[in-house]
Amino acid sequence: MQTGLTSITFRQLTVDEIIDLAVRSGLDGIEWGGDVHVPPASPELAAQVADKCRRAGLAVLSYGSYYRCDDVEAFKGVLETAKALGAPVIRVWAGNADSEHTDEAAFEALVQNIRACAAMAAEEGLTVAFEYHRRTMTQTREGALRLLSALPEENIKTYWQPNPDISFEEQLREIDAVAPRLAHLHVFAWEEGNVRFPLAHSAEKWKAYFDHAAAAPGNRAAILEFVLDDAPEQCVEDAKTLIALVKSEK
Repeated sequence: MQTGLTSITFRQLTVDEIIDLAVRSGLDGIEWGGDVHVPPASPELAAQVADKCRRAGLAVLSYGSYYRCDDVEAFKGVLETAKALGAPVIRVWAGNADSEHTDEAAFEALVQNIRACAAMAAEEGLTVAFEYHRRTMTQTREGALRLLSALPEENIKTYWQPNPDISFEEQLREIDAVAPRLAHLHVFAWEEGNVRFPLAHSAEKWKAYFDHAAAAPGNRAAILEFVLDDAPEQCVEDAKTLIALVKSEK
């Protein structure tokens, strides 16, 4: 399993500063966000960022777009940028509501949009993967499975990240449910109420999460996100914990 950092963790930093931080933290690569650092429809910028990563010895793990699978035409700019960035995975948001608040017509429209986008991505050899996020179709494992079952295409997958509003046992059931279609994991230490802690606070939980994620086929990455106080030095410390956890899985 590779280790990485998602750039949206530090929206206040420049591309060069994030690359320097990832190198200093001993991480394998970066997931670049589309909201600040590498916006959609910016292939020239994406190519420059990709070159900087190569020269720093970092992999581009994925492109974290904020595309919500609504306007298929808009996905073309996302795909263009991901391709120039050299990102093997495009992270998207599965709509604008959870499964409970998505009627059948809206669900079918979402499925068709995702299918169209995934077909375009497949032509470029790229994967589309859902952020495992509240207030989207992947808020719960039931919603995630409903969506993945409707979209059996090989290049459609999902991320996973913990939801601090549910129990540890339920987190494990979620990972087990989506493991066959797991792309990457977003790694952070939150407790109920979105209270943040150093990653070491949740190290035992993450060891169990990684154990359960081991059933996922193929390569994947554990990507740091949302560090305590948005502090770069906390990223360095959390990276030490993450790297130790990943090494213990080998």
